[in-house]
Amino acid sequence: METFAIGDVQGCAAELTRLLQEIDALSPGAQLLFVGDLVNRGPASLQTLRMVKAMGSRARTVLGNHDLHLLAAAHGVRAPAPSDTLDDILHAPDRDELLHWLRHQPLALTADDWLVVHAGVLPQWSASQVLSLAAEVETRLQADDWLDFLRAMYGNQPSQWSDTLQGHDRLRCIVNALTRLRFCSAEGEMEFATKEGPGAPPAGFMPWFDVPGRLTAHIPILFGHWSTLGILQRDDVFGLDSGCVWGGKLSALRLSDRHLLQVACPRHQAPG
Repeated sequence: METFAIGDVQGCAAELTRLLQEIDALSPGAQLLFVGDLVNRGPASLQTLRMVKAMGSRARTVLGNHDLHLLAAAHGVRAPAPSDTLDDILHAPDRDELLHWLRHQPLALTADDWLVVHAGVLPQWSASQVLSLAAEVETRLQADDWLDFLRAMYGNQPSQWSDTLQGHDRLRCIVNALTRLRFCSAEGEMEFATKEGPGAPPAGFMPWFDVPGRLTAHIPILFGHWSTLGILQRDDVFGLDSGCVWGGKLSALRLSDRHLLQVACPRHQAPG
């Protein structure tokens, strides 16, 4: 059975419906794989979350930074931002069921020989280590005291991985790499201030996928998160965030042959 990976939806349910119609026309019943950020900034986060959850075993997703932000905002850990569009979920009668489902999704997975994350991986991590470290976070996120973890999740430090990291510092570093990373140094120090495309990286930094000697260079990686990067097609990485919520496109990739499907999207969020 074919598998299609789908880029950041961010609450653009109408565009997702159109894209799914195109997928079904090509491969009825195909497996679906979302690269995270199902919600926020678009006009229909509740509908999107319900759609993906209702697909059951047909659909899998990794968690993105906006998905984690929803969990934090829903439980009073973070104040909603002015640009958030999460109220429909926060006031929905099935809110608790949806949030429970969301926090039981992984931060990394493999599918058809691809490694899938929302944002990126650090250069010193192997593919097996990515999955193992993601599982550490998933275990805490799904534990009874998961809110304690969520309260300590935010912050930019430590900005560099060490195998000796422990506790909240260790988990925060893992979350930041998997859900927020764009640029890092050759040594794996992360930089979070820059959100522009890769053409003018901050001094001393480069796109995470360009670091020489990256240990995951032998396995293709699917990711989203970087709308200013757009579609990136390389043998070793494929970036799928084509900026739907910003007036770009919503994209799906057939994993067997890298055939790309796209639907055009109106702008749902003002710049900035």
